[in-house]
Amino acid sequence: MAIFFVVFVVFFVSLVLTGGLRRYALARSLMDVPNARSSHSVPTPRGGGVAIVLGFLSVLPILAFLGGLSWTFTWALLGAGSGIALLGFLDDHGHIAARWRLLGHFLGAIWALFWLGGLPALELFGFVLDLGWLGHVLAAIYLVWMLNLYNFMDGIDGIASVEAICACLGACLLYWLGGFENLILAPLVLAMAVAGFLYWNFPPARIFMGDAGSGFLGIILGVLSLQAAWSSPKLLWVWLILLGVFIVDATLTLLRRLLRGDKVYEAHRSHAYQFASRHYGGHLPVTLVVTAINLFWLLPLAACVVLWNMDGALALILAYVPLLVLAVRFHAGELEKA
Repeated sequence: MAIFFVVFVVFFVSLVLTGGLRRYALARSLMDVPNARSSHSVPTPRGGGVAIVLGFLSVLPILAFLGGLSWTFTWALLGAGSGIALLGFLDDHGHIAARWRLLGHFLGAIWALFWLGGLPALELFGFVLDLGWLGHVLAAIYLVWMLNLYNFMDGIDGIASVEAICACLGACLLYWLGGFENLILAPLVLAMAVAGFLYWNFPPARIFMGDAGSGFLGIILGVLSLQAAWSSPKLLWVWLILLGVFIVDATLTLLRRLLRGDKVYEAHRSHAYQFASRHYGGHLPVTLVVTAINLFWLLPLAACVVLWNMDGALALILAYVPLLVLAVRFHAGELEKA
């Protein structure tokens, strides 16, 4: 009972703290001012993601003391999460060169992998693969990509929050139904922290997340997926399916921009969700459609993996094909027409 009380306290802490951060940003003129690469048109306070970071990280030691989380997992989350959030916070308030950001991202990933034990064995079309040291390298790249794609996809009101909440609560539901109740607590706490922020960020947003929040969410979701894979290899596929909207859009956009020779570290608005928000004249329709895709397409396919032992790689292909079609349909990675 004490553990679940802590979980619900996280929501209210995040809710109140986000409101306080908004007032602070307004008083100090810490505003995100629209420019040619923005998807918003009104100056908006930024930095609200700090509430998610503080709300989530502050309760981890308490949950570990109560026995709800292992200390090794807690240290993985605390070290990687706080380091990436601090780096994002500094970048929000003063530009940090891309190479130093990337170095910090890899250091955060290595810290998390040290405490997790690296990459567990994977299931691929019925075969179990233990990749050894190569797997650890791929896991570090995976965490860094998750961190950055989440940053890239945090471009319209509510979308990053909705994606995190849907993925976390979807995973919690499947953990409960599949007999993995010991894994529920961390994603549930993260969902509550994000939900408190979403009250202020739902379209039209009254405050933005900022790099401190988006990068933090990306690496924490990646760590949650790897921790789950240590319990059962099929659970990694579950997380990859649940996060499919972000993974497909960000990856296709990055590949197209790389092939075109763009500077991929520069801000742009050529993701499919950004084209879609301009096509439909607002952020709300896109955020709601992403929610619907998560609930009515990706969650059922992830459930097939957990409950009916559908091959995870096959389920992922089935999940991603329509998402890829949508991303192409909405011009992911293409140059914006004048």
